[in-house]
Amino acid sequence: MVITEAAPAVTARAKVKGGGLGRFILWRALLIIPTVFILVTMVFLLMRTLGNPISASVGDRLPPAELAKRVAEAGYDRPLIVQYLEYLGQIFTGNFGVTFSDRRPVTEVLVTFGAATLELAVYTLIVALVVGIPLGILAAYYRDRGPDAVLRVFAIFTYATPVFFSGLIMKLIFGVWLGWFPVSGRASIATELQLQTLANPSGIYLIDAIRTGSLANVGDVLSHAVLPALTLGMMTAGIFLRLVRTNMIGTIGREYIDSGRSRGVGEYRLATKHAFRPALIPIITVIGLQIAMLLGGAVLTETTFEWKGLGFQLAHYLSARDFVAVQGIVALLAVIVALSNFIVDVVAALIDPRVRY
Repeated sequence: MVITEAAPAVTARAKVKGGGLGRFILWRALLIIPTVFILVTMVFLLMRTLGNPISASVGDRLPPAELAKRVAEAGYDRPLIVQYLEYLGQIFTGNFGVTFSDRRPVTEVLVTFGAATLELAVYTLIVALVVGIPLGILAAYYRDRGPDAVLRVFAIFTYATPVFFSGLIMKLIFGVWLGWFPVSGRASIATELQLQTLANPSGIYLIDAIRTGSLANVGDVLSHAVLPALTLGMMTAGIFLRLVRTNMIGTIGREYIDSGRSRGVGEYRLATKHAFRPALIPIITVIGLQIAMLLGGAVLTETTFEWKGLGFQLAHYLSARDFVAVQGIVALLAVIVALSNFIVDVVAALIDPRVRY
């Protein structure tokens, strides 16, 4: 009789857990809609505080009559609420307008240069995780000793140094003095010409270089990515190092770690297996926040290394006062940040069920 009653109880608990995860994912997915709506609205209003895009872009180069004609043709003389509703309708249909400076559809700009920024972000996260997490574990293991002090100073230094300054130092040391890596671009001219001959290129140079079947092209693409990835990745690695250290120290002091130590479990196994996973939750959460920082840092990094991604183009369009292009790029970056935070929340909930409730 006891066995018969226990089975439904287990099933009920399983349903509650599954339902908890499902509700959590659904709730987080629904939150994307107001988040994106608010971010897009803020972008629209901030751009309009500078005036209409045509006046901001070419207002000082046209006679007043011609300027007024162009403003009326583009519909920027209409009430702001009408322009806003039309803007929302265009976004939902995937139409971000046409740039003023080079007359290209903004969607084409986003697709063409978005792949480069995505590639740089992946390289950066790899550097940050490979450097920050092991060093954070090491710092926690040697808490309040020499290696810990050195690593804490290193973390503060990497985080506090401006991206553009560290990028210039990287270029000077490893590009000019030592000559180990290229200092600009995503690939050499010869490699880029080969990549352009591919049918349906992805825009991600590493994938396209692999498709050519040439190890020389792959090596060339990776060598161009080293300095930008290190510049942006080391800043994020400093944050991960401090987070891992802090959470590992808190986890190592718990009772179950002491219990494992008393049973003869080795210190390495305790640190890397039993203490690391519980300390991983805050790191995963912060990764979502760091994606926004990476996209912001990408503007300076891409400009420093002439890495032609969205950040590089954003700086170009800002200098050209092309606010239609700026509005489209910033809106896309806002959507990426919202989606990234959603993915991070789901991953955190899968690792630690407590996050769901």
